[in-house]
Amino acid sequence: MSNLLPKIPGTTPFDGEQARKGYALNKMCFSFNSADNRNAFKADEEAYMRQYGLNEQQAAAIRARNVLQLIAAGGNAYYLAKFAGIFGLDMQDIGAQQTGLSKDEFKARLVAAGQ
Repeated sequence: MSNLLPKIPGTTPFDGEQARKGYALNKMCFSFNSADNRNAFKADEEAYMRQYGLNEQQAAAIRARNVLQLIAAGGNAYYLAKFAGIFGLDMQDIGAQQTGLSKDEFKARLVAAGQ
């Protein structure tokens, strides 16, 4: 199915393969809807990741707080936003990290694109 998706340089389409690859990661990030789970993660990140069976690529991306690595590891942007929220980050912070810009530069790009 992923052969039918357009190729956009620098992007990782979230297709069935990525969904299977990132199942444990996305399941863990979904768990952050609960304040108790967010607190448990903050108390012992390694144990929390083991509880969800993250592989080393996923765990390393979590440790690095690197959105591009998380996406490459099968992360879905909507679930990753739940992870980022633990650290007070919003979608503009994530967009800035994805583009290699500061948050202010990213916001300015969004404003310019809307004009």
